[in-house]
Amino acid sequence: MNLSKDETAKFKKLGINSLLELSLLVPHSYEDYRLHETLLPQKAQLIDATVESVYKAPNSIQITFFAHNLGHSVQGVLFRPKAYMLHQFKVGERDYYYGIIDCKQGHCSMSMPKKVTRVGKITPKYKTALRNDVMQRLVQTLITKENLLHVGIKEDVAQELLKLHFPDDTIQKGELSEKALWALKYTELYSYMQMLSGKRRYFQALSSQAKAFDAWSKELPFTLTKEQIKAIQDIEKDLKKDVAAKRMVVGDVGSGKTMVILAAAYMNLPNRSILMAPTTILANQLYEEAQKHLPQAKTVLVTNKTKKMDLSGFDFIIGTHALLYRELPEASLVMVDEQHRFGTAQRNMLEKLVSQQELKPHYIQFSATPIPRTQAMIESAHIDVSLITTTPFTKDIDSKVIHKNDFKDLLLHVKSEIAKNNQVLLVYPLVEQSEMLAYQSIEEARSYWEKNFENVYVTHGKDKGKEQVLVDFREKGSLLIATTVVEVGISLPRLTTVVIVGAERLGLSTLHQLRGRVSRTGLKGYCYLYTNQESSKRLDEFVHTVSGFDIANLDLKFRKSGDLLKGISQSGNRFQWIDFAEDEAIVKEVKNDLHLFS
Repeated sequence: MNLSKDETAKFKKLGINSLLELSLLVPHSYEDYRLHETLLPQKAQLIDATVESVYKAPNSIQITFFAHNLGHSVQGVLFRPKAYMLHQFKVGERDYYYGIIDCKQGHCSMSMPKKVTRVGKITPKYKTALRNDVMQRLVQTLITKENLLHVGIKEDVAQELLKLHFPDDTIQKGELSEKALWALKYTELYSYMQMLSGKRRYFQALSSQAKAFDAWSKELPFTLTKEQIKAIQDIEKDLKKDVAAKRMVVGDVGSGKTMVILAAAYMNLPNRSILMAPTTILANQLYEEAQKHLPQAKTVLVTNKTKKMDLSGFDFIIGTHALLYRELPEASLVMVDEQHRFGTAQRNMLEKLVSQQELKPHYIQFSATPIPRTQAMIESAHIDVSLITTTPFTKDIDSKVIHKNDFKDLLLHVKSEIAKNNQVLLVYPLVEQSEMLAYQSIEEARSYWEKNFENVYVTHGKDKGKEQVLVDFREKGSLLIATTVVEVGISLPRLTTVVIVGAERLGLSTLHQLRGRVSRTGLKGYCYLYTNQESSKRLDEFVHTVSGFDIANLDLKFRKSGDLLKGISQSGNRFQWIDFAEDEAIVKEVKNDLHLFS
């Protein structure tokens, strides 16, 4: 649909880009400019009236009208009037006026009457950057049934949208009808997913072959879960395509994404694969796993400390962002672990480094932050998504909300775990003291723990040597005091207990990531949520929820989807009508109508 220069300028002012986005700017109220012959108590209504007298008091103007449609007088009152208002009321003139009429003991008054020229219609009122009359004209010109059908909206949805902007005899009061709300949700999703699918670009792949993975998986000392196998099969199909794949594999903490990464590198042999991880620790762990479970590939680790060398002799290159500053050989598969820890520019740079003009590598990103299924379905409009919602073994973790009076018991627990050669993690909300927060900071708390325990390690986000501290703690430590810096990454096989101080201040998914650090090797685990709040429904529900995907939905329930959308759209809360927790059926319908299947 072609817009005029003037319409384009108005769209810019409204902050929208399409007809569908315009149709979603629904009126916040309606004014009924039809004449009624009876009084509508406590409601704004129109009168056909002659001005009989005007009296100007210090802070008001009082006007006596004779309302012909009602057959009696009405006293109009304008409070704190502006100078121009007086000109609207001339004695002896007959016109149409609008306002709320209130009648008591036979005396009727109209507060803040205004003169009206457009009579006989229900008029929508918009709260936008445009003046109401300008917005009305724009809507009348562009929001037509023909235009809505032309951009792909279904007829029943179009009818509902038209009713909102051009109401018939019934005015929407307060709550929207179920049908209207459904139409708005559908339109919002249709508009967004259409835009996403339009952004999806197709390039020819550097390679379109994949080795069968059965022989490799049979050699493993454990059995892969059904969902790991499903994700591997998705990647197998990707690798066989002529078009360069873009896939996101989302798995819960400890769901076994590492094996999916190794399977992908195996299936891509004899072609080369590259994997970028956010920290040296993670890159190292992945390298060790590859050495153990992928002997078929010649693997190398690249970090800031790695000497410059020719990488073309290797099948699988694992590294940190140090990879971005190396001469990299052509690779037909690029993987990024914990993709949200890298900027978009970094991720794109890696892809470019190994591309050959128009030919691109298959690209797979991995994330350990579970997202609601609804979000995964929306994301799939521009990137294929695989979800791993189960873990290879059931974790045995007791979660509990604790308070000040539980501190003695907590101390006994910490001592007994350390006596068993297990490790304990204490997560504090701040590094330094703050008057704003009723919890100790790391700096305030550390002296107590260091005095009463041996092998205490301390780190936080600003600590340049945090990776080394974590490595040292893994080998020799008993107690680690940290901020949420440990949320992602290092495997700590002996860690059985995490205590999160000021737990109510953290998002549920962060709490879940922290809880996921313990019991990684099947040991009995404990997660204590320390709070000064007497009770917290949110924390109580968290304690009884184990799956990260259920946690993501729980987070929605308490946060009402706003801040979750940063994952979907960098501009913050993108959706006004859609509720991720409830609208999966609408997402399916839109995907179907847009022919987006993944």
